[in-house]
Amino acid sequence: MSDETLMEAVKNGNLQQASVLFDRYNKRIFNFLARMTMDRDLAEDLTQNVFLRIIKYRGSYREGMRFQSWIYQVARNVFSDHYQVAKNKTSGFVDVEKMSESIMDSYESQEQDEREKLLHKSLAMLNDEQRELLVLTRFQQMKYEEVATIMDTSVANIKVKVHRAIQKLREHYFQLERI
Repeated sequence: MSDETLMEAVKNGNLQQASVLFDRYNKRIFNFLARMTMDRDLAEDLTQNVFLRIIKYRGSYREGMRFQSWIYQVARNVFSDHYQVAKNKTSGFVDVEKMSESIMDSYESQEQDEREKLLHKSLAMLNDEQRELLVLTRFQQMKYEEVATIMDTSVANIKVKVHRAIQKLREHYFQLERI
């Protein structure tokens, strides 16, 4: 069954089908949120919230809409809502050192590990929109067309923004490398 057919069934009250969608998208949504938050525990909580919202707001899913685009929009909203609440509680200062410590090392070589840390620190230094664009297009391998749908803008605009985000990421990376 396609994702869209499954979601239509969920929308029509067959909540058992939500578990199939969970199995298909749980890891992808977690990876997206982990890269956005730079915090694995928080990403797990937010991932659960995404699937709770899918069930709670299943009536808002429109027939013919791509499910993948819809679930990523829900994930973006959960992420945004979390940081709106957090923004009201904190100053908005991002502790890059703390964020990089929470990322698990996945490479054995120390040199590769250092490059990865620099990349994550550089990614954390980007603004939310730039980081989100790079996570969706580079880490989640979504097509520009789909990202444009999620962000409600044109493909050309997404291409320009991704190019600028990559340039900014490079600047931060090489700046940190010199330190």
